[in-house]
Amino acid sequence: MSRRNPADSPGGEDREPLLGERTARHDSRYDDDPPDFTDDQNSVQPKLSYEEAVEEAGFGLFHGLLLLVCGWANASDAVEILCVSFLLPTARCDLQLSSADMGLLTASIFLGMMLGGYMWGYLADLRGRQRVLVISLAVNGTFGAVASLAPSFWLFLLLRFFSGVGVGGSIPVIFSYFSEFQPKMRRGAMISALATFWMAGNILAAGAAWLVIPRTFLHVDLGWLDFQSWRVFVVLCSIPSLTSAFIFRLAMPESPRFLMEAGMEKEALAVFQQMYRLNHRGSRKPFPGLSPIRQLFIGPLISRSIALLVIFYSISFGYYGLWMWFPELFRRAEDGGSPCANMSQPQNLRNESCYPVKTAVYMEGFVTAASNLPGNIFTILLMDTVGGKILLSGSLLLSSASVFLIYVVKTKSQSLIMSCVFSGVSVISWNALDVVGTELYPTQLRSSALGFFTGVGRVAAIMGNVVFGQLVDSNCAVPILLVSVLLLAGGLAALRLPGTKQMDLT
Repeated sequence: MSRRNPADSPGGEDREPLLGERTARHDSRYDDDPPDFTDDQNSVQPKLSYEEAVEEAGFGLFHGLLLLVCGWANASDAVEILCVSFLLPTARCDLQLSSADMGLLTASIFLGMMLGGYMWGYLADLRGRQRVLVISLAVNGTFGAVASLAPSFWLFLLLRFFSGVGVGGSIPVIFSYFSEFQPKMRRGAMISALATFWMAGNILAAGAAWLVIPRTFLHVDLGWLDFQSWRVFVVLCSIPSLTSAFIFRLAMPESPRFLMEAGMEKEALAVFQQMYRLNHRGSRKPFPGLSPIRQLFIGPLISRSIALLVIFYSISFGYYGLWMWFPELFRRAEDGGSPCANMSQPQNLRNESCYPVKTAVYMEGFVTAASNLPGNIFTILLMDTVGGKILLSGSLLLSSASVFLIYVVKTKSQSLIMSCVFSGVSVISWNALDVVGTELYPTQLRSSALGFFTGVGRVAAIMGNVVFGQLVDSNCAVPILLVSVLLLAGGLAALRLPGTKQMDLT
């Protein structure tokens, strides 16, 4: 898709990459057949730009199917991440885990995500979104399933790390891929709708844990390994990722925006025509001499990149540092009081039994996961009206206050209520960050930027889980209050971001 000479454009203005041609009197919105996006060398009418082609392709069934497929992939990442937190109360006995070991285990997937995020994001900008999604989802599901057979803590830790490498690719790339099919007037709401599938993954993981792990009859003696019910749960958690990889491989097209930027005009035309049929209704090279990450911190991008750096670190440390420990905190609060009330003495796991399994722990985890729903509905309804910046800043500040109250409250029921408030408000932050993050950078940097910032988030998540693991027995107040302070800092940093409401993708 070549650019026209500025002298050939009205007013001498340059235009973005153009696609196909259209006739002066033809309005394809009133046809039953797809518009002829192909090039007509005898026509003198202007070509379609990317945004115009997206609008011409319409909005309908294609986008609904895209939402379901990408949403299932997003939910699969949530399931794989939260899998470990739900199995800890039971697996800690079989794997003989201390609190420090549990912190390392929950941190291992984030270490993998940190390494995978930048690698897959770079490859997605270089080789294409769809191909990277297939591979990263397959890596996630395969290593997640194999981890169920690990007889020892260190092997289980290693396999969860490799599963995290896969998760690290699909999370940033899925939002880049999805956003590049959306018309600008619906992009915010659609990305918010995609983000709600993370809640679905939370609920799916919590529900599966509730239904499977307490069923101790679900075990098989393999001779060399007692395949307990929590291992069955690990296998079930890998199914969403593997099915997502299969669907993307067989049914999903490449991003048309990526194809246009890569100069693959015929392939982009085919995607737009496919979109049009289901709905009924170029080449730009990377900046020479600079790595994608350096480009984020030069010129007009530097202030937004620094702000996003603070936000990703704050929310990842806070959300994953606290969320991954909710099942364990609920277990320790079973005898009454707040989650920190019974932590003055280290847990002696060698002499403590994990059986019979306390079902209430998983019920409380399910309720906390389900409390994401109001926040998701809120963002879908208001994202395109209020804008991602305001929602991001406000929800981070409210999340900070709710975490502080988790520490202040004195009873188990109050702790559960405040945990649900944190869950419902923090999901607004994640949804708004998904929208803002995809709109702040141009196409040739978008996936690399999201890969880099999610990598920063994985560092924060690792640190959060390690801090909780080291201090949860001795000084519970420190990690909880630190989460509150970091979320406050993230909310203030969000005020420095530019507004992106209904802006064109560049």
